[in-house]
Amino acid sequence: MTAPPAVNLGVRLRVLAEAVDSSAAQVVPDSPVGDHRDVDAVTAFAAGCDVLTFDHEHVPTRLLESLEAAGVAVRPGSAALVHAQDKAVMRRRLTALGVPCPRWALVHDTAELEAFAATTGWPVVLKTPRGGYDGKGVLVVGSAGEAADWLERSHHPDAEHADALLAEEKVDFVRELAVLVARSPSGQAAAWPVVETVQVGGICHEVVAPAPGLDPDLAAEATNAALRIAGELGVVGVLAVELFEVTGDDGRPGFVVNELAMRPHNSGHWTIDGAVTSQFEQHLRAVLDLPLGDPRPRETWSVMVNVLGGTYEDLYRSYLHVLAHDPGVKVHMYGKGVRPGRKIGHVTVSGPDLDDVRARARHAADFITGVIDS
Repeated sequence: MTAPPAVNLGVRLRVLAEAVDSSAAQVVPDSPVGDHRDVDAVTAFAAGCDVLTFDHEHVPTRLLESLEAAGVAVRPGSAALVHAQDKAVMRRRLTALGVPCPRWALVHDTAELEAFAATTGWPVVLKTPRGGYDGKGVLVVGSAGEAADWLERSHHPDAEHADALLAEEKVDFVRELAVLVARSPSGQAAAWPVVETVQVGGICHEVVAPAPGLDPDLAAEATNAALRIAGELGVVGVLAVELFEVTGDDGRPGFVVNELAMRPHNSGHWTIDGAVTSQFEQHLRAVLDLPLGDPRPRETWSVMVNVLGGTYEDLYRSYLHVLAHDPGVKVHMYGKGVRPGRKIGHVTVSGPDLDDVRARARHAADFITGVIDS
């Protein structure tokens, strides 16, 4: 999805691909195959790049630090990216900055978990500090006994506290939101509208831009918080700040930060078709320190629905029908093999009527995957 804006900007991409048939390797000719944890593979790859950036957060911190020491331009840098790699580091820094977060603690055993739950109540959300995404590495427990196996097994050698889990209160939230911003090395920043995200089974299913009925003051506060986080952490590129909208003790709407991602993010896929500047173009502009583009939406509403793998393995006929049935639907397929629950594409519909664009986007995604047949 970064390839089209790269062509328009005259930027040549090089991708370290996990396999010869990975999505990016299908569209970027210069795609050597290698493991993002392999020092030699990443070092050799970086030698052919002016700027090194990421589509996930799993490159080891120590490896990035060694590249930076050798003079490689890593954007976002390792000191910023660690806050998206390690949830314990993120929680500690955001708390120090005064950014609203769920109550949290690092726990090493059932006694510490029980002590934490005594202040928050059960259930408690447990997270592995590193390595989790799309609902993986997250466990909701109703007692310390339910967490015993995790406390024994869930360790990561790169985590700041390799023998600990992150315990968080289970937030009673109204809905989930996300703020997407971009920041360049020179400090220029831009923000897209706050969006509503709908999660199913820990996986993002739907994004509505802008978030319907969002209090304008809350939208401004959330956007300002995301821009402040980007600045304080020294983020370069796109930053996604995932939020819970909550109701305060005074009855007023508020938010707490759930997660950070320092890369183009699923909550921003709608920008490809629905914004003047997509998150993928903006990420390129930011990491190359080019002037940032206009993030404003092109239409009143945009709804993006993820296409998740189901029982259909050959999707050509189904998406061909969608293209013919509704020419206004923008279909994006990723060239991935179909597995149940896997993100294999998305659809976006934009327009002036929210109910209309949401219904059309849902219909398109459901038809492609065979949930419906008419």
